Amino acid sequence: MTENDTRELTMLAAKLENELMQRYGSPLVTGEKLAEAMGYRSIHSLRKHMSKNQFPIELFTIEGRRGRFALLKDIALWLARQRLERICNK
Repeated sequence: MTENDTRELTMLAAKLENELMQRYGSPLVTGEKLAEAMGYRSIHSLRKHMSKNQFPIELFTIEGRRGRFALLKDIALWLARQRLERICNK
């Protein structure tokens, strides 16, 4: 990855993170919001992929709370990488 690619990735990820924060109002998401942010059709599809231990972003638990959580920052970076990789591979 070139310096220009890294800069573009950083800028796109920051823009996406800002948009996700405006939409979800919290730096972390779980459940249906996580499924929606990651582009899954349903919570069931999300759970299926999470159970395979091949989920593309890091999930974590919070003591005293149910479910697994993801940071919007990680989702934004993953989305930006997906976008830029598709552009570069055309």
